[in-house]
Amino acid sequence: MNLNLENTIDYVRLLLRKDKEPYLRLYNIMGFYPHDLSLYRVALMHRSTTSTNRKMKHVNNERLEFLGDAILGAVVADIVYDRYRREQEGFLTTLRSKIVKRETLNELAVKIGLDKLVIHSERMVAAHNNYMNGNALEAFVGAIYLDRGYEYCMYFMKERILHNFIDIDRMSTKEENYKSKIIEWCQHDQFKFDFVVTDEKMESGNAPKFFAEVRIEDVVCGKGVGYSKKESHQKAAQQAYRKVQSDVKFVNGLVDKRNQRINGKIENRQQESQPTQPQQPTQPQQQSPQQQPSQILSQQEVKQEVPPKPKRKAKESSVVNEGPVKQAKPTKEPKSTKNSEPSKEAKPSKEAKPAKEVKKPAKTSKTSQSTTDETVTVTDEPVKKKPRRRPSASKKPKTTSEE
Repeated sequence: MNLNLENTIDYVRLLLRKDKEPYLRLYNIMGFYPHDLSLYRVALMHRSTTSTNRKMKHVNNERLEFLGDAILGAVVADIVYDRYRREQEGFLTTLRSKIVKRETLNELAVKIGLDKLVIHSERMVAAHNNYMNGNALEAFVGAIYLDRGYEYCMYFMKERILHNFIDIDRMSTKEENYKSKIIEWCQHDQFKFDFVVTDEKMESGNAPKFFAEVRIEDVVCGKGVGYSKKESHQKAAQQAYRKVQSDVKFVNGLVDKRNQRINGKIENRQQESQPTQPQQPTQPQQQSPQQQPSQILSQQEVKQEVPPKPKRKAKESSVVNEGPVKQAKPTKEPKSTKNSEPSKEAKPSKEAKPAKEVKKPAKTSKTSQSTTDETVTVTDEPVKKKPRRRPSASKKPKTTSEE
């Protein structure tokens, strides 16, 4: 791009035009002559106006503002990327956002004299929070891109704006987002903080004005006034951050309040946990059902050690076979059965086994009735499965010689 040669050619063409004044004004701002003047007229037309084109459609700079926002971000990113080759992505992103933000663009539009060319209604003059001039600058960059191309946009931002009005190195080290800084400081030291809008007033032209405070541990650390909540928060955070960095006594007071708040929470938790301690003695009562089986077993053993009196003689054998876990002592037989030796009790088992038949020798006529009753009751029990017969360790019954 040979700018000097192109500017010379454009100047010769301008001598043949009657409306030279708008071209000369734009040349003083951009550093080169425009080709399509209608694009720049639309870029400088605010939406508050009621101008229309030949097709009776409302015309403003909002579409060019959308395009210029993207082109401006790309141009600034290209400049910053080429200038700081050793820096990381976070540094480049932060620096680009500082350059292209609304407040910076609004100031730049006033410095280059673009605010005098913007067409707007009279009621927009009193508005402080519309960023009308910064939006016009974005639309102006979009018009340059459509008229002359990307290279001229790069030349305009690098040589006419950044070189003359912005010190990039100083801006890269300057901290502007004080709200994020105060939030990081509070979170690092576990301070409780809050941003509060205390008041809101309406000025002339229906422009709202916001009053904000920064409270750390319920102590007002900074106040700010702005034409938006974000602006008032930033100014209050800036004041609070400077106070926290410079005043040591103030920070020590915040530390004391933080410790009191934390200790109060710990004491409340301890008090809430204390009522639950007297309930601990009641826990064994809740566990008593688990101990009942052992008690029941012990009671059963005591009951089984003392066998109940047989109601009938016919059920003696079944009572003997269904014995307890611990082997009970053998009961004495009546005197009438002296000749017959009592059968030994079976060993305790998990399942009750059916009684075995025991053949007894012939006896005298006096004991015939009792023996016959016992043998009948034993054999009458139903046997579902034939149990395995164990070798009896007991000796064969000896017959007495009473006959």
